[in-house]
Amino acid sequence: MSQRIAIIGAGPAGLIAAEKLSSEGFAVDVYERMPSVARKFLMAGRGGLNLTHSETLDAFLKRYDLARDWLEPAIRAFPPAELVAWCEGLGQAVFTGSSGRIFPKSMKATPLLRAWLARLDGLGVTIHTRHSWRGFDGAGRFLIAGPDGLLRPIQPDAVVLALGGASWPRLGSKGDWTGWLSERGVEITPFTPSNAGFNARWSAVFKERFAGEPLKTASFSHQGRTLRGEAMITAYGMEGGAIYALSASLRTAIEADGKTVLTLDLAPDISEAALANRLGAAKPGQSLSNTLRKQARLSSLSAALLREMGEVPRDPAALAARIKALPLTLTGMQGLERAISSAGGVARASVDDRFMLKALPGVFVAGEMLDWEAPTGGYLLQACFASGVAAAQSVARYLTAR
Repeated sequence: MSQRIAIIGAGPAGLIAAEKLSSEGFAVDVYERMPSVARKFLMAGRGGLNLTHSETLDAFLKRYDLARDWLEPAIRAFPPAELVAWCEGLGQAVFTGSSGRIFPKSMKATPLLRAWLARLDGLGVTIHTRHSWRGFDGAGRFLIAGPDGLLRPIQPDAVVLALGGASWPRLGSKGDWTGWLSERGVEITPFTPSNAGFNARWSAVFKERFAGEPLKTASFSHQGRTLRGEAMITAYGMEGGAIYALSASLRTAIEADGKTVLTLDLAPDISEAALANRLGAAKPGQSLSNTLRKQARLSSLSAALLREMGEVPRDPAALAARIKALPLTLTGMQGLERAISSAGGVARASVDDRFMLKALPGVFVAGEMLDWEAPTGGYLLQACFASGVAAAQSVARYLTAR
């Protein structure tokens, strides 16, 4: 009789673990609280499903910052090239965008998920939707509530938890499992938003005119780190890829001091000295608006940002310095309900190098429920897939050795 595995959570980490384990001959049951699977995966694909990134693996791994050495073995074992091959094996061709990000050619998650579910069905994986984990019974068995609401214990040979973090809770990842694990001796780091927008105090006029406008030509600096990229002005402040990439340090600084300063370079393609010379060549009597447009070559949004931050100097050297280092005070961060991902979850100290919980032998964890964070750009999905594969391989070795 095949050994039976329970996987709780039907996102990318849980489904890839199910695929790998069923391919090894294990009987696999997947339990998902929502009416359908991979809802966050589908939501991520609405704007183009960014699976992974094409940069060198060493550069790729740096994106995980403090969690790099924890996640590196899993990502090296299932790197971006393997994820691409897996996607193409499902009949979904990919392409690499100008930024190096890798997408399915369809730019959608739906065709990929449909092909994936067909493969899982062919492997004999049983997916139970509307089935929620509700903690443990007195004997330490996992309790599952079905559509009828009744709690039933399950007794699999091993369990993979892939419950997600706490961002986008309306899609199913609510983080309400933390208490049950904490009661069993698993250390939990509180969830905080990651890859989310930050609050700024815009004037009513600026907000009304520019909310929804992209800031395309700029670089962003915080605590010694500078990134070139795009951001979006919002009614509450600013969001976008460049902001998300700095979110960890921005969040930490705001938590400590209640605010922090993000420095914007509105003319990143020219040096401060060269910009000052260009500004000094303005025609006598030329208006500030024309000087910013013609000499500094700023967009209307960039020029408005300069004005929004206070009186604009007219001296060429001072104006160049302001354009190259415009201070923007951020006063808060958007919450988990608006965050793309979350930091926090199962603490590293509670997990061994097999992704098994030290306090619960035979229970493995994968995906965003682990305490790591990464920027957008393919790094989030890559780590979810890789940790799901690693957990599945560890389950197989664990059960084989028993």
